[in-house]
Amino acid sequence: MNCKISHFMQDLNSLNIEKLEKWFTDETVIWIPPSKEISGKNRILALFRAIFRRYEKIEWNVAEIFHLGNNKYFYQTSSIGNLTGRETHSNEICTVVQFSDCGKILYLSDYFKDTKVFN
Repeated sequence: MNCKISHFMQDLNSLNIEKLEKWFTDETVIWIPPSKEISGKNRILALFRAIFRRYEKIEWNVAEIFHLGNNKYFYQTSSIGNLTGRETHSNEICTVVQFSDCGKILYLSDYFKDTKVFN
């Protein structure tokens, strides 16, 4: 597994904002539906805080990673978790991520197989 993706997903699974903070800059752009595309470290961290608050439990597991060149990757993840007060659900996610030369995330976009959990 790609080392950068492995470390990022480990920090994401910690649900610890301080661990995630090192991955983003003010130039980072992410799109995690159902939210709109956002940019900037502080706004991105606020989004992750909001996501983490909505879940009693959530975990992501990377299945496959494809290197696309130019520090860009496409990877498949399965997630399992439950929104507060709801039953456990799972989802398949495809992510496109591009890293800077120094290992920060420049761009990240998620694509979900099942979006009904967001309704």
